[in-house]
Amino acid sequence: MAQEEQKRRSDQLAKAMRQLNSIEVYYAKLICNFSNQTRLKIYRKIASLMRNRFSLMNALDMLHDGVSNGGKNPSEPMAIAIASWAKALQNGLPFSEALKGWAPDRERLMLSVGDVSDLEGALLNLIRVTEGSTKMIRPIIGAITYPSFLFMMAVLIIYGIGAYMVPPMIDAAPNVRWRGMGKTLVDISSWIQEYWLIAFSILPAIMAVIYFTIGIWTGKIRAIIDHMPPWSLYKVFVGISWLLALSALVKGGSPVSTALRALRRDASRYLKERIDKTLVFVNNGDNLGQALGKTGLDFPDHEIIGDLKIYSELDNFEEALEKLANDWLEESVYLIEQKASILNMVALLSVGGVIAWAVMGVFEMQDQITSSMGG
Repeated sequence: MAQEEQKRRSDQLAKAMRQLNSIEVYYAKLICNFSNQTRLKIYRKIASLMRNRFSLMNALDMLHDGVSNGGKNPSEPMAIAIASWAKALQNGLPFSEALKGWAPDRERLMLSVGDVSDLEGALLNLIRVTEGSTKMIRPIIGAITYPSFLFMMAVLIIYGIGAYMVPPMIDAAPNVRWRGMGKTLVDISSWIQEYWLIAFSILPAIMAVIYFTIGIWTGKIRAIIDHMPPWSLYKVFVGISWLLALSALVKGGSPVSTALRALRRDASRYLKERIDKTLVFVNNGDNLGQALGKTGLDFPDHEIIGDLKIYSELDNFEEALEKLANDWLEESVYLIEQKASILNMVALLSVGGVIAWAVMGVFEMQDQITSSMGG
């Protein structure tokens, strides 16, 4: 009975593969690449089935049967994905190659280590690394978006006061020579009415410059700027993602130098600089911690470098590296949330300060208008 069921699933999978067309495959690839959680769920199920002694091909047969609702919905994106992976496997490709175009290069790289030796372990490592990196994204977004929103609110408040409150007061007392905070308010009012487009473009322009340069800016100045947000947040995110991936590759049996070169392939220019400088010292015989310290870039973190100098000399370096990466992930999520709270508080106080300054400026203008009339 089990053999008949397996044959039915295999026939169903073969039929689905024959029916694929290029438009459906392209759409399915888009969905698969952007659906991280769905993709990880599939990996987790494959690992679970392989742990229970199913072959990879049988695991894909069973998953396709479930996703396609027994073959009734073969055009479901993930059903198409699984069918394509199975077809590639039948053509003799390893699983990491079967995922080409369906998953990020880093995932394929990490799976290539376990394709021959331990695919189940490689899948579990991949899930751990991806979930760890994803855990960092939410607090980082929170640390950037809320202060940015408050900054724009401050600009809007200044514009509103400058465009709608100050001009009528100036018209009411055209001969007054404004002094102190009132004069500052009048000057800013004149500026913002004339250059309002610049005022509202400052933050988007800054954000665009940071976004497009944060992954490519390198050198000694960048290493100094890395201690300031948002660059410090990017450094933490890249550092943790890199260390998690490195620990997974080393645990899979790759030497440190080989793992570093592998991670270099799809790295940003920022990360490539750090990997290349580290490789120079690793190739000269230094351990990972010593090599990172000698780069002078303080990457991924000063404390981590110190720990790696010690752990690199231990016999169980693979386990120590994995524990270090996981511990740093948990600690960094907490630290980023703290930094986000500080940034949010500073932004909130800044907006409060802008409102207080504007209100005081308006009162001072009113006092000066009253004085001029009384005089």
